[in-house]
Amino acid sequence: MTSTTNHDPATGGERSPAWPAVASMTIGVFSLVTAEFLPASLLTPIAADLSISEGAAGQAVTTTALFGFATSLLITAAARGTDRRNLLMFFSALLVASNLLVAFAPGLPLLLLGRVLLGVALGGFWAMSTAVIMRLVPAALVPKALAILMSGVSVATVLAAPVGSYLGELLGWRDVFLLAAALGLLALLAQWLSLPSMRPTGVTRLRTMFDVLVRPGIGPGMLAVLLVFAGHFVFFTYLRAYLESGSGFSIESISVILLGFGAANFLGTLLGGRLVHKKLRLALVLAPLAMGSIAAAMVLEGADPVADVVAVILWGLFFGGVPVAWSSWIARTVPDETESAGGLFVASISFAIALGAGLGGVVFDLTGGTATIAASGTVLALAVLSIMLGVKLRAPAAVAA
Repeated sequence: MTSTTNHDPATGGERSPAWPAVASMTIGVFSLVTAEFLPASLLTPIAADLSISEGAAGQAVTTTALFGFATSLLITAAARGTDRRNLLMFFSALLVASNLLVAFAPGLPLLLLGRVLLGVALGGFWAMSTAVIMRLVPAALVPKALAILMSGVSVATVLAAPVGSYLGELLGWRDVFLLAAALGLLALLAQWLSLPSMRPTGVTRLRTMFDVLVRPGIGPGMLAVLLVFAGHFVFFTYLRAYLESGSGFSIESISVILLGFGAANFLGTLLGGRLVHKKLRLALVLAPLAMGSIAAAMVLEGADPVADVVAVILWGLFFGGVPVAWSSWIARTVPDETESAGGLFVASISFAIALGAGLGGVVFDLTGGTATIAASGTVLALAVLSIMLGVKLRAPAAVAA
C-alpha cells in the first residue's frame, strides 16, 4: 500500500476516522457485488421469461464486465476535477437505475442496457474505492478500513447467489432486481448522509497506467490475473444451468449448494490471507491449480450429484484466496504506484469476467455444461503456466505509517 498522510490536505489538521462514511461505502460495495452476481443465480428464469437462450442471458454478465473494464481504466483521468463524494453517489444512483431497468426489461436489449449502467457503476466505484478510503481515515487505520470495505464483498459472495436463487423462486426474478434497487437506494442515502466533500488532490493520466504495465513482470502478472478470473467465470456463470441440466438438482437444492459455495469462499478468503502472509507464490499457484484439477475431475466423473456438490464447495474454498493473493502481489510488486496498478487489476478482472462469461455462453449453447467445465479447466491450466513462467515476486516492501 502506498503511504498516505495523517493530515487532511484541505485543512492541514489531523484527520479523524470517518467510520460512518466507510460503512456507507461498504454498503455500496455489497450492493454492487450483489447486483453483479445475481444473473448467475437467476439465469434459467431470466432466459425462460425473455424467450432467449441461457447463453444469451449470460451475456448480461459479459456486458457488465466489458463496461466495468472500460470505466476502471478511464474514470480517474476523465473525472479528475470531480468531487469524489459526488462521483461515488453518482455510481450508486447508476446502480439503482440499472436494477430498475433490468427488473422492467421486456426483452434482451433493455436488460443489457441496465447491465451497461451497472458496469459503469461497478468499474468506477472500485477504481475510486481504495483512494477514497485512504482519505477517510488516518494512515494507521487504512488496513482496518479496507478490511471493512472488503467484508461487503465477502458477505455479497456468500449471500447473493443462494439468496437470489431462493428469492427468485419465491418472488420471481424481476422482484429480486427490485429488491437490489432498494438496496442500492439505501447505499446512496447512507453515502449522502456520511461522505465528506473530497476534491481531487492530484492529476492522474492514462500514461501512468501504461508506464506501470510495461514494468518487468507486470504484464505477465496481469495476464495471469485475467486467465485465473476468466477460468473461474466460465465455471461460475453457468453453474446453475449445469447443475440443473447435468445433475438434475431442484432450485431449492441449488440454493443450498450456492450457499455452501459462498460459505466456503468466505473461509477460503480467511485461509488465503494466512497463506499469503507466509508463502505468496504458493498462494498464487495453488488456487488455479486446484480449481483446474476440480474441473478435470468433474469432466472425468460425469454428472454425479454428490461429486458435483463436493466440487462446487471445494471450488469456492480455493477461489476465496485468489483476490487476497493477487492484491498482495500488487502491493509487493508495485508499492510506489498502487492505485494505478489497482486500476489495471480491476480492468483485468472485468475483462476476464467478460471473456469467461462470453466463452462459457458460446460453449454451453453449442455443447452443454460438461464442455463448459472443461473449457474452464483449460483456461485455468493456462493460468498456472503463466504464473509459473512469468510472475516474479519482489521482497516485501515496508508499509509507510
